[in-house]
Amino acid sequence: MAVSMSSTCPGTYCGRMMVNGSVEGECGVCPRGERANLQNVCERCTESPELYDWLYLGFMAMLPLVLHWFFIEWYSGKKSSSALLQHITAMLECGVSAVVTLLVTEPVGKLSIQSCRVQMLSDWYTMLYNPSPDYINTLHCTQEAVYPLYTIVLIYYAFCLVLMMMLRPLLVKKIACGLGKSDRFRSIYAALYFFPILTVLQAVGGGLLYYAFPYIILVLSLLTLAVYMSASEIQSFKNLIAKKKRLVVLFSHWLLHAYGIVSISRLDKLEQDLPLLALVPGPALFYIVTARFTEPSRILSEGGSGH
Repeated sequence: MAVSMSSTCPGTYCGRMMVNGSVEGECGVCPRGERANLQNVCERCTESPELYDWLYLGFMAMLPLVLHWFFIEWYSGKKSSSALLQHITAMLECGVSAVVTLLVTEPVGKLSIQSCRVQMLSDWYTMLYNPSPDYINTLHCTQEAVYPLYTIVLIYYAFCLVLMMMLRPLLVKKIACGLGKSDRFRSIYAALYFFPILTVLQAVGGGLLYYAFPYIILVLSLLTLAVYMSASEIQSFKNLIAKKKRLVVLFSHWLLHAYGIVSISRLDKLEQDLPLLALVPGPALFYIVTARFTEPSRILSEGGSGH
């Protein structure tokens, strides 16, 4: 449906095209890569993403990599020597996919993107804000108002899936000799499940994730670190440094802690925000110091003795 010419367009995301320096046409959806400004004129997205936007994209890019690593570790078995190579391959797949995604996004051929600034949560869900000027017919102005933050993640997941299917089966078939035929491809099968889940998550909850991801990172990283240290029976610094793998897991969680803190603070004021990074080792140190007081056997023995 078209709306006759008037001073303004109905709705928040409907606009008119700018042709040869003059506003022409009727109110409608803006082309991809443009969004309606305050004057209801379709304007090209030419701004560079803010730090928070890059951190959000980094979070969405990390999700498949972390899931790859988790399922590779889960299904590789303790005696498998192929886990490390599979970890490296997964990181290579995601890294190449990220670079290719940036190269095919405007401006094409450059490791940079032009975007529209995210202003409010509704920018992610423009399909819910199509106006009905006469309360009967709907003017469809659904568009990617947060261009390209919505679709670039989906494109990245597509490249990750394609590269995984091209590289991983051949690699696993050659190096995963210590596993049975039905077990060696389980990490790949798991990816065929979690990629559709991640796609739906981005399509439906992209806007919510955009605002919530710093807190999600902090909460999940704290929980997974506590679970890992408990399962590994780490109750002292000596237990912690006994195996290199434990240190790798610890430093990985510290990086996630720092990532979450930076995402929340956005480093708007460096002199105030940077000292917050000193809190990164806090949870691990607190766990090690207090673990001996929460040992179940000690609690049961003290309870039985009446203390």
